[in-house]
Amino acid sequence: MDRRTFIRQAGVAAAGMTIVPSTVVSGLGHVMPSDKLNIAGVGVGGMGRSNLRNMNSQNIVALCDVDWKYAAKCFNDYPDAAVYKDYRRMMDDMGDEIDAVVVGTPDHTHYVVTADAMRAGKHVYVQKPLTHSVYESRMLAKLAKETGVATQMGNQGNSGEGIRQVCEWIWNGEIGEVKEVHAWTNRPIWPQGLERPTETPSVPPTLDWDLFIGPAKWRPYHPAYTPWNWRAWWDFGTGALGDMGCHIIDPVFKALNLGQPTAFEGSSSQVNTESAPIAEKVTYYFPERKKMGKVNMPAVEFTWYDGGLLPDRPKGIPEGKILGDGGGGAMFVGSKGTLICSTYARDPYIVGRENDPPKATNELRRVETSHEMDWVRACKEDKSSRTEASSHFGYSAPLNEVVVMGNLAIRLQDLKRKLEWDGANMKITNIADDEEIRVVSSDKFTVVDGDPRFDTQYATINAKQAMEEYIKRPYRKGWNY
Repeated sequence: MDRRTFIRQAGVAAAGMTIVPSTVVSGLGHVMPSDKLNIAGVGVGGMGRSNLRNMNSQNIVALCDVDWKYAAKCFNDYPDAAVYKDYRRMMDDMGDEIDAVVVGTPDHTHYVVTADAMRAGKHVYVQKPLTHSVYESRMLAKLAKETGVATQMGNQGNSGEGIRQVCEWIWNGEIGEVKEVHAWTNRPIWPQGLERPTETPSVPPTLDWDLFIGPAKWRPYHPAYTPWNWRAWWDFGTGALGDMGCHIIDPVFKALNLGQPTAFEGSSSQVNTESAPIAEKVTYYFPERKKMGKVNMPAVEFTWYDGGLLPDRPKGIPEGKILGDGGGGAMFVGSKGTLICSTYARDPYIVGRENDPPKATNELRRVETSHEMDWVRACKEDKSSRTEASSHFGYSAPLNEVVVMGNLAIRLQDLKRKLEWDGANMKITNIADDEEIRVVSSDKFTVVDGDPRFDTQYATINAKQAMEEYIKRPYRKGWNY
């Protein structure tokens, strides 16, 4: 038993009390609106801490992080909360006391923590990207239906006014039919395009490295992986696209009712076996969809850019005006006009109508609280009559599939073709069994007597097997779907 757990349990015993979850207090199998949720946080050193702060009107009863140095500030925020390194032990010890779980771990462990919590009947709030892979997203959408728990992905712009303006303006026909869309981000702002370190320094005493690795393939510890820099590595993160796509692609996905693409293709700066590239471009091809409001939804070509790449500037935008904001944005090219919004769908405007924006139609529900508290509200409502949180898994899991499948386009770009996508079966259909791709495994450059010397090594990989593993990655022994 750790010190905080001992103090907490001793204090409860001295008071002659037993901690009872609010689901029991309500007596109705759900949390009454007047009750407070008992919330546990898993992965609380970064965004998890911020999310908990935005719901600290509730009871924060347990905190879990594999790195107690990185999580120390959050532990100090809630001195009465029990602390753990292994979320599974936390659930074993305190499962009856926990109503809901906030997941802020690295991408590669989002699924295992979330799925276990949902199977235990806990409501879940999960940082973006929802999962590391397409298959994991599909599974979480299925689990949400089966368990009926309240869910939310942490793409906070989905609760903002901007995304509602974008949707309502487009659905009202303000820019006509949209056949071309672009979205971009300035990320990565961390190192990418990296080779695996060869040094094997000692693991810090505050970090449980085995738990950090989780379901990923084993590798020795190195500070290049954590904290935070895990985003760059294919085994742990999803690169700039995974980091910001769920924010910036969100208004595109929602306003255009995108669903599954039929194909995609990608190109990038050098891609290697270990780490996402420094800059990339991915184009998705979506078929015609059903009409939304007053406007038809024809087939659309959607292109994503990161690493500083940008789309061509549209006609009519003033010289010197940046596209979106410094962090990124999205641009809808319609038959009657062009709509641009910033990161998180903020500050939308129609080019040439900056001083004459369309009126809101109020077709979409407005979130009057925060993204986090909208989820808390949903947790407290009976599932039979619940108004789901704005980015519940029924919406955010399909969005996340589109985001992370973009990495398939990048990792398989050596096939040099548009990749045809079978969304129902989660596979690329135009890869032959015996096709191979060559991917850089090491790239060295030196200058000898004024002359350049290149030493680039390649790994030759079966393309179909790689595709299957990127869509549903194999888990390390001891970790299950």
